[in-house]
Amino acid sequence: MTYALNLEDRGTEYVTIDPASCPRLDTEDLDALEFLDLCYRTLCAVMFNHASSGHPGGSISSGRFVQSLIYSTMNYDIGDPMDRTADIISYAAGHKALGLYAMWACRNEVVSQTAPDRLPADIRQQLRLEDLLGFRKNPITRTPLYRKFDAKPLDGHPTPETPFVWLSTGPSGVGVGSSVGLALTLKDMHREESPSVHIIEGEGGMTPGRVAEALAAAASSGLDNLFFHVDWNQASIDSDAVTRDGSKRGEYVQWDPCEFLLMHGFNVVYVPDGFDYSQIHAAQNRASAFRNGRPTGLVYRTVKGWQYGIEGSKSHGGGHKFYSEPYFEALRPFEERLGLRFPRFDGEKNPETIEAAFYDSLLTIRKAFEANPEFTRRLGGKVLDCADRHANQPRKLRADAPRLDAVYADGAISPFERPDGCTYEIGSAQTLRGSLAHCLNHVNRLTGGAVLAAAADLYGSTNVSGISAGFGEGFWHPVENPDSRLFSAGGITEDAMGGICSGIASLGYQIGVGSSYGAFIAPLNTICAKTHGIGQQTLRHRAPGEPNRTFVVVCGHAGVKTGEDGPTHAEPQALQVFQENFPGDVMITLTPWDPNELWPLTATALLQRPAVLAPFVTRPSEVIIDRPALGLAPPERAVKGIYKLLSANGRPEGAVVYQGSDVAYAFINGVLPRLQETGMNLDVYYISSVELFDRLDAEEKREIYPSEVAASAMMFTGFTPATTYRWIMSERGREFTHYPWRQGVFLGSGPGDICLEQAGMHGEAQWEIIRRFVSGPR
Repeated sequence: MTYALNLEDRGTEYVTIDPASCPRLDTEDLDALEFLDLCYRTLCAVMFNHASSGHPGGSISSGRFVQSLIYSTMNYDIGDPMDRTADIISYAAGHKALGLYAMWACRNEVVSQTAPDRLPADIRQQLRLEDLLGFRKNPITRTPLYRKFDAKPLDGHPTPETPFVWLSTGPSGVGVGSSVGLALTLKDMHREESPSVHIIEGEGGMTPGRVAEALAAAASSGLDNLFFHVDWNQASIDSDAVTRDGSKRGEYVQWDPCEFLLMHGFNVVYVPDGFDYSQIHAAQNRASAFRNGRPTGLVYRTVKGWQYGIEGSKSHGGGHKFYSEPYFEALRPFEERLGLRFPRFDGEKNPETIEAAFYDSLLTIRKAFEANPEFTRRLGGKVLDCADRHANQPRKLRADAPRLDAVYADGAISPFERPDGCTYEIGSAQTLRGSLAHCLNHVNRLTGGAVLAAAADLYGSTNVSGISAGFGEGFWHPVENPDSRLFSAGGITEDAMGGICSGIASLGYQIGVGSSYGAFIAPLNTICAKTHGIGQQTLRHRAPGEPNRTFVVVCGHAGVKTGEDGPTHAEPQALQVFQENFPGDVMITLTPWDPNELWPLTATALLQRPAVLAPFVTRPSEVIIDRPALGLAPPERAVKGIYKLLSANGRPEGAVVYQGSDVAYAFINGVLPRLQETGMNLDVYYISSVELFDRLDAEEKREIYPSEVAASAMMFTGFTPATTYRWIMSERGREFTHYPWRQGVFLGSGPGDICLEQAGMHGEAQWEIIRRFVSGPR
């Protein structure tokens, strides 16, 4: 039995570049590129030698097809790295960062020597040879040359610290999803004439499951502006036979990259020799010519560590020892061909002397470009051709493109002025998930569609479909359904979905929203939330005025109230994954209990502009209560992050803190009536967002939640004990504090109120615990 993919039915194409028939490059261009690659490969060796760290193998094997992209194929202006209408190159293979930095520095150098006025005036928007002194260095590095040249701290994996880089990549597969998000937002904003996104990856980097998820989403969404460039060298960290290769079994997977891409709905162009510039150029031209509405993969056969002296898996994260004979052997082709000699190191080895030797070696690379002006001019001219082509073929946003900035205009939204669709009458029924969808739909209407949303096959279940109300039903497609604001994330794909949403947000045009059970999406989105936060912070190092670009992780069906689905789904751990686990302004979590709290919380959080917003919303409908009649604070108080839900009349007998809709409604329905009957006098606090509270000044925080309260209060939480320790400081308060797993077991299945009873936190149990807490010694 045999099986073949019918590409005609699938609407995709497969092309193998024929070495015998592909057009040969102009001799002068070819000579200049060979010179460039010699300098580039040598610079990779120099960088690893002086850092004693990095990934030279894949950096070298991918060099020639990346050179073809940035010197010939792409449209961009070297003078404007912040131009969002330019083509983008995205190193999803973050371990190739050494190559990225070397490639950028060589490009900067040829333009510096041939047309310096075309470079950005702000050196923060350049990547100079001098910046390589910061390769794998910490920002507080104090070595003299690093400080003299104000070198960039170039991380071990790419971040937007580097010009033209929009994403932080490195964790395996995450950069593919976020790069797909870049392509999606650009396709939606531009439609027909959208900028291209070129992803750089290797076959090993295709093995994580999140890559399959992201590529499925890309093909299903018709992202014909996405080009996936595969450095197929068969070498990972531990294997030299990663994939199947013809009849030879792969050690990790039994597909080859061409099969993998075709199966996922990509066009494929196969390049037999990824070091032949003519084949590479022909392949990239052919890929650009496809007009079938599909993304395209280009698969280049290469050798990891080509001509470096160490090949295959050994070159992945390993290189020559410091100033060893094998290192000098790697430099020899450069020295012999160009008649230049790199320094030899002697004397004491310390950070200052290593840096001085590194700088002398960088100057040798600079001399190579200076001593070969004909090559340098030709290469510089090719970079300027890319800029001129970009200027002559402008990609304008579509006339009715969304305007995310509308939501941030003065007075556009306010937590204290509710839109009509975000207010719920007393006695009516509403869900937290539905209320969140109404809030984000209002933002969508205000901005003309700047919110793109997806779910893990839970669009209706988590109410995410409501975000697209008024924009069309079904899944977004640039041709077949361009108005919908719901995109296909490839199925049940929380992992890639988070990456895609972060990529959508990164350019600042739109907000990406992903939704699933909080139990699943919070842990699976932790990595992409981290990389997005890193990306937003490092971008401001070279573009200080750039605000955070927010993506939203909807932690739906949160907590004990999802009890019918059992302990696999209704679990309390999700919040502690996000809450207080990110630095600075990266993360805001929301833990509302009343649907009327969603608008003031969402509006406040959006205006605070976190990198990531993570609302925890429950599934069941709730009856909207009469807060004034019950003596409860209005829902707008939630914007402080912690607020006094119920104030004691005079001196309180005790203080109780709540976090979680499940325990809060149990208090409203089971405890509050008893307080009123017995006259027990309590201060009751609710935690609606720890991060919003933390953004208040110190004096206001002390006023809202004084330290003496923390020293005397107890707590009920629908989450884990780790989320309580900051608020409950006394041994006795912690003794009485309750959480779902306090009895040492996972809760069973059943309606939320039954599961809450099993946890010992239903209304009757809460009342008894509070009564004992108040009546005991204080």
